[in-house]
Formats: sequence, structure tokens, C-alpha cells
Amino acid sequence: MGRQADEDPLSLAIQPPPNETPEQRDSRLQAEALARRISNDIDEELKAEKAALKKKPPVKVLLLGQSESGKSTTLKNFQMNYAKNTWAEELASWRTVVQLNLLRNVHTILDLVSSEMDGTPDSSADSEDETPTPSIDDRQPPLRFTEKHGVLKLRLLPLRSVQKDLEDRLGASSVEENSGYLAGNGMNTPKSKPKSQEVFVRSSGWKTTLRAANGRRSSDARHEAGSVRRTTEVDARRATEVIASCGDDIKTLWEDETVQEMLKRRRVRLDDTPGFFLADIDRIARRDYVPSDNDVMRARLRTLGVQEHKIHFQEGPAAGMDWIIYDVGGSRTQRPAWFPYFDDCDAIIFLAPVNCFDEKLAEDRRVNRLEDSYALWKMICSSKLLAKTQIILFLNKCDLLEKKLRSGVKVNKFVPSLGDRKNDAHTVTQYFAQHFKEIFKHCSPEPRSFRVHLTSVVDPKATSLTLQVVGERIFLEHMQRVNLM
Repeated sequence: MGRQADEDPLSLAIQPPPNETPEQRDSRLQAEALARRISNDIDEELKAEKAALKKKPPVKVLLLGQSESGKSTTLKNFQMNYAKNTWAEELASWRTVVQLNLLRNVHTILDLVSSEMDGTPDSSADSEDETPTPSIDDRQPPLRFTEKHGVLKLRLLPLRSVQKDLEDRLGASSVEENSGYLAGNGMNTPKSKPKSQEVFVRSSGWKTTLRAANGRRSSDARHEAGSVRRTTEVDARRATEVIASCGDDIKTLWEDETVQEMLKRRRVRLDDTPGFFLADIDRIARRDYVPSDNDVMRARLRTLGVQEHKIHFQEGPAAGMDWIIYDVGGSRTQRPAWFPYFDDCDAIIFLAPVNCFDEKLAEDRRVNRLEDSYALWKMICSSKLLAKTQIILFLNKCDLLEKKLRSGVKVNKFVPSLGDRKNDAHTVTQYFAQHFKEIFKHCSPEPRSFRVHLTSVVDPKATSLTLQVVGERIFLEHMQRVNLM
């Protein structure tokens, strides 16, 4: 016989069972009371979390600027200063990145040496460049490569497979040729030979890749994770062992007079590029190598897409607050991804490298990098979406600017408007800052304060002081904004 049409299924489900004994009834009532308490506790926790989020919304900061302007290094400084526990836990993961940077330095040199030894002509100047620069001046004697260089090439050959293994471990999603690693620094490489390749990873997942065995739950998954972990550990030991065994040969290659002369003639300034570690070979090519804070600051790993990093501040005026810092790709093809993050953003830190006044964009050799920074700055300042947003300018890489000026480079040759002003770092940075200020003043939809800092974000101590000032100001204006909502 079926149930009546007007009977409620829920009521039937919670009805006491027929012929329930007193003991069964007491047990059922206790279980129901416990379930209600648990449900009420969960509801209260959800309400408390919702109230906390409503009371203290996170501070949102967007790091903007062209590729290789220092955005990721600025993010590292935030992490090191305000998320110290996480920073310490992840320090060892950066060893793979430093090793990869080192091997890319080595293979850049080896590729150039092979080109010279094979007698490959240099057609390095792009069609858009004004004046082709030959790799070897006809008025200079030919470079004297000997059998020693051939032996070094053979002895360092195992590093090729190690570099490939490191890229695989990092989960490299793509490789781009003719990247800013060389082309963005006025370096000339023969088109007929492989150029230095820039490894990209998507977001910050490479750290997860190196810890791929964590977080698995099923027995099969745990077994698989254990296998992955063992494989990763074996690969890591192999890479470290091979690099350590090749350390003396790497040092010999870097310090070789003929190699240095070749780099000089080709205007290859490896020591000015991100991720340069050849000068630290004695320390890095060790079996017990652990990266230092400074190593991590200098390490280079380009990312695709937008990285979202949540930092729980442990000290300072913002202690107890959560900050969300977005680090975005700076190349032209990645800039359209910036715009969705403009909404509800508390502050933008815009990084403009001041040492690149004589360099071209890697992705478009017709465009001067300083002019590109001006154009980007104008776009940001003009955005109506950012009319209420704090915009802070970091004129970055002041250390490299000073080094370049000391080498004799004249800024007015590339920036004619500088005129007869002094060719020193102070005068040049002040001139650039004034130009950024004029753009800011004329393009902002609403009046707001112009804030500029001269930075070298690879210097953790100096950058820590800058971030204290910047962070406190961002936090105070964030709280004012929240209180007015």
C-alpha cells in the first residue's frame, strides 16, 4: 500500500522508528542534540569568518612594469620581510632555479665559443637596428681559441642534459627564443646558432612541482607520490653532483682571457643580466649548496600568466592583515591580462628600470625600453578604473645605471633631451623622475600625490626600508578606504 499524497517525505524520515524502546529513544535524542550543536558551531564559524572578512578585507597590491623590470624581485622582498616562515620553508626550492640560471650562463658562453671556433659569420643585427655590430672588429687580431677550449666544451657537455632535467623538474611550460636575456641587453649573438632560451613556468606552480609528493591521500596516490619524490630526489642529487664535478671547468671557462675578450668584442654583458651566477661558482658548485636570501633575490625565472600571492603580515602596522600581491607578466603579449585586476585594487607599484635607456624591447627591437616604460606609465595613470588607486613608482636598477655610466656610456646619446646636464646617476634619475611626474600630473583623472622611490630591489636591506615606508602608506589608505565603505 502506497503512502498518502499529502504525507511529507521529510517528516516520515525523521519520525521515531515504530516500537522504539526508551533506551533507543534516549540514544536518538542525544545523537540529534549532538548533530544540532555541531551544525550550530559550523554556522557560527561561518558567520565569524564572514564577519572577519567584512571587517578586514585584504589589501590588494598589483606589481606592474615591462618584462625584467624587477616585479618578481619586489614580490620576493615582500615575502622575505613579511612572510618569514614561508620564505624559510621555500628557500631550498630555489636551488634548482639558481642551478638552472648558472647553466644557462655557461651555455650562453659555450654557444658563442662554438660559433667563433666554427667560423660562423655574425649577422646579429636585426633589420630594424640602425647599425650592425660585428662580433669581431676587422682591425683587431683574430681570437686565439686552442685545443684547451675544445676540451672544455667536451668536459662540460654533460651539463646540457642536466639543464634539460632542471627545466623538466620546474615544469617549464614553454621556451622562448631571442628573449630579453640576451637581446634586451644589447648583446649580439649569431642568428645561425641557437640563441639563449628563456624558460617560462606558469604561475608559481613550479614550487608545487618540486613538492609534487605532498598532499596525496589514497594509498595508490601515496605510493605514486613516494615514487615521484624519490625520482625528484635522485634527479636533484644528480644535478648537484654533475655541477659540482664540473665546477673547476666552469670557472676556467669564465675566467679564460680569450673568452672574456670574445664577450667584450661582442658586447655581451652577462654580469649585468638577471640570473648571473658565474662569479659565485666556487660557492654554488658544491654538493652541500643551499641558496642564500641574496641568491633568491638574484635568481631569474620568468612566469606566464598572473601570480597571486597571499601574505599574512606578522609585524608592523599591518600585523594580522592579509595582503594579496599580484605579479603579472610584463611582455607585450601578456599585458592585456592586467586589466581584470585593476578593479578593487588598493595600490599599484610600477617598476621602471632606469638602466635601460640604451636598450630595445626583446619582443620589438624598434622600441626603446625607456620609452616603453613611459608609455606604460601613461596608460596606467590615465585609467579611470584606477582613479582612486594609489600608484607608487619605483625607478629601479639604479645600481646597474651607476655601473653603466661609470663604464663611459653617455645618456644624452640615447636621450637627447637630457642636453648638457651631468652624466651621473643622481642627475639622470632626477631627470627621469621629473618626466614620469609630468606624465602623472597631466594624465591622472583626479589629483593625487606623486610618490617615487629610487630602488635596486636586488638589495634586500635597502629594499626592506623602502617597503616599510610604502607598506605603511598603502595600509593606512586602505583602512581609510574601508572605513568609508
